[in-house]
Amino acid sequence: MTFTCPAVSDYEKVARIIQQNFPSHHIFAVNGKMGAGKTTFIKAFCRALGVKDIVQSPTFAIVNEYVTGDPGNIYHLDCYRIERKEEMFEIGYENYFFDGSVCLIEWPEKISELLPEKYVYILITEDEPSGIRKVTVTENK
Repeated sequence: MTFTCPAVSDYEKVARIIQQNFPSHHIFAVNGKMGAGKTTFIKAFCRALGVKDIVQSPTFAIVNEYVTGDPGNIYHLDCYRIERKEEMFEIGYENYFFDGSVCLIEWPEKISELLPEKYVYILITEDEPSGIRKVTVTENK
């Protein structure tokens, strides 16, 4: 499924639709080139899940954890700085991927061989002249 987003304010609605269409998924791999709006999309996704914390890119921390009113946490990983898959073992990525909590991953191509078999792939592209973004969603089974 593909969504056209003339404004980033459309992201929260798109995030809700994604959550409704993939209720059993908890791993969301968000991809797009630098500046495409990955972090902005994840902020909207977190708002749609009820996160009250400030959501920001964990570029240097690699992982941010957000708490919702529901049991469970939301993990936000930014893999931009990951150079070797061993770095993911060092941060204990298994704890984030396999505990059943929602896990939102920026730059998932950096760790593609570590992603679980089942996840939702979200690609954000931008039409440069207009600034309109497209959010394409596919399920990896």
